[in-house]
Amino acid sequence: MAADTAAAGGPAAQFQRRRGRELVEQAIGYALFLCAAITVLTTVGIVLILVVEGLQFFRDVSPWEFFTGTKWTPLFTNQAFGVLPLIGGTLLVAVGAALISVPVGSASAIYLSEFASPATRAVLKPILEILAGVPTVVYGYFALTAVTPLLRTTLFPETEIFNALSAMVVVGIMTIPMVSSLSDDALHAVPADLREAAYGVGATKFEVVTRVVYPAALSGIIASYILAASRAIGETMAVTIAAGASPNLTANPLESIQTMTAYIVQVSLGDTPHGTIEFRTIFVVALTLFAMTLVMNIIAARVTARFREVYD
Repeated sequence: MAADTAAAGGPAAQFQRRRGRELVEQAIGYALFLCAAITVLTTVGIVLILVVEGLQFFRDVSPWEFFTGTKWTPLFTNQAFGVLPLIGGTLLVAVGAALISVPVGSASAIYLSEFASPATRAVLKPILEILAGVPTVVYGYFALTAVTPLLRTTLFPETEIFNALSAMVVVGIMTIPMVSSLSDDALHAVPADLREAAYGVGATKFEVVTRVVYPAALSGIIASYILAASRAIGETMAVTIAAGASPNLTANPLESIQTMTAYIVQVSLGDTPHGTIEFRTIFVVALTLFAMTLVMNIIAARVTARFREVYD
């Protein structure tokens, strides 16, 4: 016993080692708390700045004029502060992009999860996710130099040089990996027992996918749709290059539009004097955009909780 105690360093040494481990664990806990606190404080700081600058803007412009006006010309002599053209352009691009990314991404996820062999999946999924790593400015120039000329020469000759349709196409392509990857993960999370039970009662492959697997993974799939739409709403460079900077309230995708993020880029170039009402439009537009994406994220969380399936 004496030899064992000596080898272990004695009770005092054991206590010191245990105390040292506790201190290390406490330090790690404090470091993790600090990281979380920095994240929360940064978010709160951003929101406070947007709210403060937005309130200063609304001292000069009524909220009714801002949210219901159909003309947006804050940088012109005859100023108008109706944000609806920017909101309309943003939603037009987001909806058009969703019409591309949702069906293509869903079909890709179903194929990778349910039909592709492991070898095929191992090759195709990384290739598909490469699209997520392409810089957004590249998508913008691709729209301007390839998509728009193709639309003008083959489909719609009346298409303007800068147009919403090109932005829809490239943003839709850009968000396909998000829909595909998240939906694929949701489909893979469905237990194999459900598939085997469906096959056991005589269901075909298509019936298993559409009536068993897809409904079971619906919460994750819908969440991927909403998150992809949020990404499309917040996209900046690709839309700025492809769609132009004309704040038109239109539903025609062949015309030039301006999104909320594109306007923020335009004013942030440094030509607008600091502290002016024109400068504060950056913050009030950003606050509106923040509110839109926040609502979409809340909807995604509610939908996920509503349709979540828990398997033991």
